Amino acid sequence: MQRGKGMKFVGDSRVPAEGRKPNIPKDYSEYPGKTEAFFPNFLLKEWMVGAVFLVGYLCLTVAHPSPLERMADPTDSGYIPLPDWYFLFLYQLLKYEYASGDFNVIGTVVIPGLAFGALLLAPWLDNGPERRASRRPIASALMFIGVLATVYLTWESVENHDWEAAAEQGQMLDEEEAELADQVDTEADGYQIYSDQGCIACHGDQLQGAGSAGPPLFDTQYDVETIKEIAVDGIGEMPPGQYDGSEEDLETLAQYIANGGSPDGGDETGGDDAEGEETAEDGEAEEETEE
Repeated sequence: MQRGKGMKFVGDSRVPAEGRKPNIPKDYSEYPGKTEAFFPNFLLKEWMVGAVFLVGYLCLTVAHPSPLERMADPTDSGYIPLPDWYFLFLYQLLKYEYASGDFNVIGTVVIPGLAFGALLLAPWLDNGPERRASRRPIASALMFIGVLATVYLTWESVENHDWEAAAEQGQMLDEEEAELADQVDTEADGYQIYSDQGCIACHGDQLQGAGSAGPPLFDTQYDVETIKEIAVDGIGEMPPGQYDGSEEDLETLAQYIANGGSPDGGDETGGDDAEGEETAEDGEAEEETEE
């Protein structure tokens, strides 16, 4: 045999290839008819299914737009939070005694970490060749427990949530109420007392109310004396003893609330002009006295 006869250097780029092989899936005799080429056969199916779901989701968002709530108020301590539906099971988990409070780390880190870690390890814990769920007990049991716990906690979260209070607290103000809220004077002394006494937590930063926590005050029908009594003695779900300031500040606060958030009864000239008018009236009174 001559040197090099019958040999071909297939790894040498200078030797042209005989031709491309067709994109035919490998023949696995143990799985007849169950194999196909990843590209483009399998990948094209995935893209088509994804496109159908995407179009369906876009149609759903057009037909049922996301509901809008009122503007977020960081001072509203009575707001009832609710996460998105896919986090409701974790939200419900944190309501239990040994997963919240002093044990908050257990509910937020330990339990979810163990659960998701077990699901991640499932392929290695049960790595047999069987494809049926009944013949892969470890992986199937972990998946069943995970799905069951998620569904149960999500259901409990939905059942225990106060949907009426949530709808009330998220209700947006109408045009008239929004206009009244915009007219609230946040620079007045009454507003400072209103904020210091913690009224802002239940009645909003513009006296617009906070849903079920407290009604709006910019259009209250109570007079000054009634407001003073309510601040001290409480009313309805408002407990007594909420006010702990002086009588002078209580009078200023009651006047401010009775006037709809305006210290001068809604006079557009503002507090400075009102003080100037009072000074002028005092001067005229003094002149009449001297005469």
